[in-house]
Amino acid sequence: MAPIIAISGLSKTYASGFQALKNIDLEIRRGEIFALLGPNGAGKTTLISVICGIVNASAGTVTADGHDIVRDYRAARSKIGLVPQELTTDAFETVWATVSFSRGLFGKRPDPGHIETVLKSLSLWDKKDSKLRTLSGGMKRRVLIAKALSHEPQILFLDEPTAGVDVELRRDMWQIVRRLRDSGVTIILTTHYIAEAEEMADRIGVINKGEIVLVEEKAVLMRKLGKKQLTLHLPRPLTAIPAALAAYRLELSADGCKLTYSYDTQDGETDIAALLHDLTASGIPFRDLHTDESSLEDIFVSLVRRQ
Repeated sequence: MAPIIAISGLSKTYASGFQALKNIDLEIRRGEIFALLGPNGAGKTTLISVICGIVNASAGTVTADGHDIVRDYRAARSKIGLVPQELTTDAFETVWATVSFSRGLFGKRPDPGHIETVLKSLSLWDKKDSKLRTLSGGMKRRVLIAKALSHEPQILFLDEPTAGVDVELRRDMWQIVRRLRDSGVTIILTTHYIAEAEEMADRIGVINKGEIVLVEEKAVLMRKLGKKQLTLHLPRPLTAIPAALAAYRLELSADGCKLTYSYDTQDGETDIAALLHDLTASGIPFRDLHTDESSLEDIFVSLVRRQ
């Protein structure tokens, strides 16, 4: 199946000489949730802005559902909905009016039934006659999503969709995103909350200093780059790790009460059984043990530091 977004050789250099994007090649699959991660200034918002036609690229091509974003701008942009970071709304308009107006901007005929469906799906129906200035920050963010969905796009960009909202509302937003994906909308998500990407994304892309560092299936990424750690709690402090255990590259805690063994999650076999045997042979008992696995945040930080 052809990708719904295809990016080839994309670069952006601003008049100041700053190169925000460097020769990016990327394909987004139809119907997936794709999380784009990167530190501040990595190029996430610039990349989205180029795809949405807000910023002109210096080089390269982008197609949205088969339409070139430059040569066939109107057709390409009609396929895209964008929810920006900033809460930019007309404070004195009602929810119904602002969402309906947004549909008209894309040349779509009025469709009260569709607007009603969108508002109800976002739990905004009881607020349809409320002025935007009376809404909470979380509700305003839902209105931005409703505006982006008003013209029935096939692609939805969510740029930091849960920034500044509480944990409960964030989880509500996750459910909304999943329902949109299930309805056939392709979601591209940028977020500072890496737990958000870990929870929802099908694939993860990491961008840093304007370059795509990695694109991978989430499960494969966690398996490939994740590390597991076995921590052994000792009944009495250990002053040093015996030379006989040097091959395991154990780490001893500052208080001498914990030994940590790190191993690769890709390895089908580990040396845990041998380690436990050798600990006993070295006269080192333990009273408890537990394992930890790298989170997506650990992997992300490691990738960015490595670059």
